[in-house]
Amino acid sequence: MTHHCFVTGTDTGVGKTLVSSAMLSLLAASGLRAVGMKPVAAGLEAIDGTWCNEDVRRLETAGNVDAPLALRCPYLLRAPMSPHLAAQEEGVRIELPTLRAAFEALARRADAVVVEGAGGFRVPLAEALDGADLAMALGLPVVLVVGLRLGCLNHALLTAEAIRARGLALAGWVGSTIDPHMLALQSNVDTLRRRLDAPLLGVLPHLASPEAAVAARHLDLRALRSTAALAA
Repeated sequence: MTHHCFVTGTDTGVGKTLVSSAMLSLLAASGLRAVGMKPVAAGLEAIDGTWCNEDVRRLETAGNVDAPLALRCPYLLRAPMSPHLAAQEEGVRIELPTLRAAFEALARRADAVVVEGAGGFRVPLAEALDGADLAMALGLPVVLVVGLRLGCLNHALLTAEAIRARGLALAGWVGSTIDPHMLALQSNVDTLRRRLDAPLLGVLPHLASPEAAVAARHLDLRALRSTAALAA
């Protein structure tokens, strides 16, 4: 059995990479060959004299499969902006066949590929391609990361609606406490549990040090496996 999923979020900066890394950590610890994929990453920084993307690096560290960067991140763009704009700026054309081929190559190497989308579910990747199109092309169950802050109920419910409208399974969701001072946080989580109609995989507290191993303590992936939602 293989275990692959597509991780999306209610917005950018809600903790998708932390959740994806934590999932990889748990999958690897369970004995699976696990690898993270960031199909399109926008935003490079110099680390130890080398230009790299922090999200891509964190996914690589959390997994246990050695795979070339060209497969783990087929499109690595310099500017920290919407991928379609960053690609235009560099004269790069982001194409679905390239993304699909990279995923399939990773799937041959690993039991579990955790694909982290860019930004929110509908973020444009190219003129006629967005994150929803990519998730559909890969045919993966979706894990939704909900940034817990004012406005999260509407964002989460609209995103879940968009996921299901495309015939994709909402396999589960994770609450990510990005506003530690959010009023009625638990009541918001309870509201989402009633309305999202998908397993709650955990709620991440606001972490001073966003490390995968620490975040993994707050996740439980058994709901995914028990429903076979995370199976291809």
